Amino acid sequence: MTQQRINLNRCPNNTEARNLPVVSQFHFMSLSEDPELQPILFGLFLLMYLVTVLGNLLIILAVTSDSHLHNPMYFFLSNLSWSDICFISTTVPKMIWDIQTQSRAISYVGCLTQMSMFIIFACMDSMLLTAMAYDRFVAICHPLHYTTIMNPHLCAFLVLVSILASLLDSQVHNFVVLQITYFKDIQISNYFCDPSQLLNLDCYEMFSKIIVTHFIGAFFGIFPTSVILFSYYKIISSIQRVPSTSGKYKAFSTCGSHLSVVCLFYGTSVGVYVGSTVSNSPKNCAVASLMYTVVTPMLNPFIYSLRNRDIKSALWRLQKRTI
Repeated sequence: MTQQRINLNRCPNNTEARNLPVVSQFHFMSLSEDPELQPILFGLFLLMYLVTVLGNLLIILAVTSDSHLHNPMYFFLSNLSWSDICFISTTVPKMIWDIQTQSRAISYVGCLTQMSMFIIFACMDSMLLTAMAYDRFVAICHPLHYTTIMNPHLCAFLVLVSILASLLDSQVHNFVVLQITYFKDIQISNYFCDPSQLLNLDCYEMFSKIIVTHFIGAFFGIFPTSVILFSYYKIISSIQRVPSTSGKYKAFSTCGSHLSVVCLFYGTSVGVYVGSTVSNSPKNCAVASLMYTVVTPMLNPFIYSLRNRDIKSALWRLQKRTI
């Protein structure tokens, strides 16, 4: 009965559906079947995970311990670092464990939990980057009113809205997946419970599924990108009115790190989903998913520490105090 369920690649009719067991687990796709590559993959992803966690923790320590960084921009940055740690922790530890144990299985409940956490922190990243874009817009376009507009209450409110929006996005996806009764397959063509992959395993088109994949996805995709694009349009317009070249450089340098992270986050995300529609290779799509689920959270601390003088100075002072 279980073997029949695993090999079912079409939707069951009413008679077959009554004889099928309830799905208790899913199976991930392996990044490589070569036994000699397994230790290399294990060490590589473990190193990347540790570097990500350590790098983001250093950003958080630098921001919280240095009074020079107690302002809205770095408040959002520290929250982004927390989100990045949680984001990568939803997928990579499980992948490392699977490589070590040579197991690709995950329980139904575990898959839903991983999907929920993934959506929460992916959405959190997007919303926090949007709040940071608004912060840079106010700082450059309305510098005289910056402290009045970006007060602690508004900053806390923006973070709270980011959390609530992320929870809403996650719960809507959960609601839809819980309505799914039968799956075409239990093989997920990725190394984690990607929401788009899980919804594609559904046998029947549901109205609620269409709402999630189109309307909810469009809102949480279009709204942040629209705010970010509008903010940078106004920022660039303001910078062009600055008479001196040094003034233009100084104004734009304050948002260079954020712009780099935005391009990395949205560029890799869009690239993955465009590639998944063009490419017929699930393995290529899984490898591409590594870019925004693993590489992007790992590079964020380096981008902010290497391009930002305040962060570099804070890290240097933190090192001297530690020594």
